[in-house]
Amino acid sequence: MPNALHCAGAPLAPNHVSADMPDQRDAQRFTLLIRAAKLVTRAGEYLCVIRDVSESGISVRIFHPLPVHGAMEVELQNGDRHQVELVWQEEERAGFRFANAADIERMIQSPSRFNKRAIRLNVSVAAEVTTREGMVEQVEITDISQQGAKISCSCRFAIDGRVTISAEGLPETEAKVRWRRDGTCGLIFEDTYQYGDFARIAHMLQPFSDGLRQV
Repeated sequence: MPNALHCAGAPLAPNHVSADMPDQRDAQRFTLLIRAAKLVTRAGEYLCVIRDVSESGISVRIFHPLPVHGAMEVELQNGDRHQVELVWQEEERAGFRFANAADIERMIQSPSRFNKRAIRLNVSVAAEVTTREGMVEQVEITDISQQGAKISCSCRFAIDGRVTISAEGLPETEAKVRWRRDGTCGLIFEDTYQYGDFARIAHMLQPFSDGLRQV
């Protein structure tokens, strides 16, 4: 699969959040081309695409309904984080206001020492890894990206060994063991997930807590 942002998918049912809240869309807006990011919430970490930004907040492309509780943080690919509050969401878009003043110019330029750094989601997901020899091991996925995953396990998989990893919400995925260290392993997927597909997988891996999952 190509390593590109992919926004295809069936539209989701509208999910409106408090129409009485001030609409940040009235502020002067700087249009961004496409900026991949993640939303960090107490329910989990989820992918989005920042489409535009103003002094008051941001508008993003989303791939599933978002939890509507409390403050969140938006993290850019360079690691910068901004505390935001969800103001509205409808179908595949959502708007947030900044909790504190944000450096808009830095957000637009997004300076980074990393070259096209992949967004990694910190998770805690029970999974199953099967080796080519048929050995099945229970592991925990501790972070995951479009290209691979870090797992915690009690076994010692062979470096460069080919395995299959699966979990509830994650289809069987062919991978290679890239590194092994102190009870953890790094896997690189044989095929890279497209951005939109991976965003929906991340949603399935992290069902909203406290009855806040929305379908």
